[in-house]
Amino acid sequence: MQQQNVVICGAGIAGISTAFQLCVNHGVQDILLIDERPPLSLTSDKSTECYRNWWPGPGNAMVALMNRSINLLEILAGIHGNPFHLNRRGYLYLTGEKDRIPGIKASAEQTSRLGGGPLRVHEKGSSPDPYQVSKAQGYSSSPGGADLILDPGLLLHHYPYLNDQVVAGLHIRRAGWFSAQQLGNLLLNEARKHGVRLVQDRIDKVETHHKRVDTVVLEGGQRIPTQNFVNAAGPFLKPVSAAFGVDLPVFCELHLKASMQDPSGIIPRNAPLLIWQDPQKLPWNQEELDFLESDQSNQWLLGQFPPGVHSRPEGLADSPIILLLWEYQTREVEPVWPPALDRDYPQITLRGLSRMIPGMAQYFEKPPRPYLDGGYYTKTRENRPLIGPLPVAGAWVIGALSGFGLMASMAAGELLALHMLDKKLPGYAPAFNLNRYQDPDYVDQLSNWEDSGQL
Repeated sequence: MQQQNVVICGAGIAGISTAFQLCVNHGVQDILLIDERPPLSLTSDKSTECYRNWWPGPGNAMVALMNRSINLLEILAGIHGNPFHLNRRGYLYLTGEKDRIPGIKASAEQTSRLGGGPLRVHEKGSSPDPYQVSKAQGYSSSPGGADLILDPGLLLHHYPYLNDQVVAGLHIRRAGWFSAQQLGNLLLNEARKHGVRLVQDRIDKVETHHKRVDTVVLEGGQRIPTQNFVNAAGPFLKPVSAAFGVDLPVFCELHLKASMQDPSGIIPRNAPLLIWQDPQKLPWNQEELDFLESDQSNQWLLGQFPPGVHSRPEGLADSPIILLLWEYQTREVEPVWPPALDRDYPQITLRGLSRMIPGMAQYFEKPPRPYLDGGYYTKTRENRPLIGPLPVAGAWVIGALSGFGLMASMAAGELLALHMLDKKLPGYAPAFNLNRYQDPDYVDQLSNWEDSGQL
């Protein structure tokens, strides 16, 4: 095959966004996308498909990256008529424990200062700025920042399906969701119009010459000379780079997602993403308790489960589908495909969701048939991505986009393109460069890293 200017390993959202940025926005020619699977089918379509600009520190790098990425998403939606259905319904974090309110408020104030936008506090009878419910569709008319609602009556007035023991909610406003497939297809189609080619094959190895990328070899034996190789291999980021002598500090977790019909309309079609922040024990009736207590292997189901169960409507207004998500057993794993799925996940997550939305309990006995899938979160220890050059000349990485690949994809692809073309970098670029681990102060800081921002 002829010399390629750029070979990108991985046709997920990270690889496609990089190709789009290079060819559409910078005019780079001779770009080859290589993936053994169809585009966007490994992890990009397995997520919640949500986005937010609300991220904890230290520093404001994640907030800045997400703000830039959302800006680019909104520009793209405006140019093309929003075919990927970008909305700004927000994330609504909820608690039923008053003791949690000071911590929620302090964290919200910090993220607001980092660039997340203004924080409006709504207390009973004292809020000068009225709370606005997000519009179901569109992305331009809802406020930014966040609303901290400390008036339970106000919460239940607007969200009457919530547990009536709720005491506070934090509504993140520059947040919502969109269609991963529609966004990815738009970017890929535009890239193809500008000359990007997609090859469905497996990369066997990457050869180097004088410590520089020289040739990509496909499993079928084809040899592709190139001066630039981009590792956008998602959960296979580590072995791909290891093949040419670079050890990336990443690991994988398997995260599952269930969807099911909500025929009773318990969760309204205009709801935001709903997240319960309190740990809990699952609700079981006496017969179920007796059975679980009698079986040692099931007794873990009687213990305390972590916070974070969340749900949202899926699809357009006439869709009956909701998503159910909860990482109650997060474990580091080696990626395999297809992943092993926990068949009990939908029932366990449904029970956890009933703590936040009691009406979901009506589905305990005869739940609608769920659909279960899952994908890998590829992570660094501090849960920040790797975007930039690798120690081998001509080798680049865009990955470790753990659970936030879709929302960060536009700015991540832009950032890697700027690295590759040796153009001026944004201020947040050093926070995502692999060489940050060569800074002793940064490595020392990792031991005190408090909040990864991961749902």
